[in-house]
Amino acid sequence: MTEKIDFKKQLDCYQAKRNAFRVIEVPTLQYLMVDGHGDPNTSQEFADAAAALYPIAYKLKFASKKELGRDYVVMPLEGLWWSDNMDTFTSARDKSQWNWTLMIMLPDWIDAQMFDATVEKVAAADKPASLDKVRLQTLDEGTCVQTLHVGSYDDEAAILEQMHHQFIPAQNARMTGKHHEIYLSDFRKTAPEKLRTILRQPISAG
Repeated sequence: MTEKIDFKKQLDCYQAKRNAFRVIEVPTLQYLMVDGHGDPNTSQEFADAAAALYPIAYKLKFASKKELGRDYVVMPLEGLWWSDNMDTFTSARDKSQWNWTLMIMLPDWIDAQMFDATVEKVAAADKPASLDKVRLQTLDEGTCVQTLHVGSYDDEAAILEQMHHQFIPAQNARMTGKHHEIYLSDFRKTAPEKLRTILRQPISAG
């Protein structure tokens, strides 16, 4: 029986406690990625991006188990978020100004050849609208601050305000890189007040 690896349990960067900020070192990881812009609640581009990621992620998992004898749990959806004015994430919450990259983390043994072959299989079956926008790319975030938020995505502003303007300055640090969210809950099946989301911000010495 092939052991099934759950990277959420193995990697420290997928561990966080509610309303407790922690400085961590995030290793270089690779992801399926799709870029876009606009309000995630109303953007067709956002829905299309998610719809393109999942078929690839699951077919890669099955290919890994069958061809390599290495099985793993498909990782949760994640997102990088940024804007010309980062206050649109805290005070204003103007989602129309948000840029984003939707992502799903993959094991490092998934290579470009396996990715390309899987994309071809997905295209041959029922090609998602944004399939051609999906890429395989590594991300090196380094030193980060993160916490666990429990509740609606729209209720993140207060904890982000505290992270950005209190905790990070208190570490003699400044924000670098992009705001990162890891969606541990399936929003389609979970009440808004019970959603569990890791909020992460890369930092560097101030």
